[in-house]
Amino acid sequence: MIRPPSGAHCDSGGFTLLEVMVALAIMAAVIMTVIGSVNYHLGIIANEQDSTNLTLLARARITELEQGVVPTKSEGTFAPAHPELEWHAELIATELPGLKKLQLRVKRSGDKGELTLVRYIVPK
Repeated sequence: MIRPPSGAHCDSGGFTLLEVMVALAIMAAVIMTVIGSVNYHLGIIANEQDSTNLTLLARARITELEQGVVPTKSEGTFAPAHPELEWHAELIATELPGLKKLQLRVKRSGDKGELTLVRYIVPK
């Protein structure tokens, strides 16, 4: 095996430990940013899916209420499929004779947020 002279510099073309550590630190920062962003957007998607489900259930219930005789006040749950969701419907008089405002509120038990749908109807 031939050895270079003791005063000669041998350049093997690799990276130094410092360069590798800086590159790893940059990659770690980028990966943590991407993971945080993905987690944030997954939370938004979950909230939007929940809001969409509440809206669809509320629209179905308000349509059912319109089909029959609309009581002045009524309430219930979406059991058995969604027993954690409560709904409250109220028929309110408006300034125009013969026109009523049907207001339906849907909320999850123990949750502060709620969804309110309003539809104006002419009672039968």
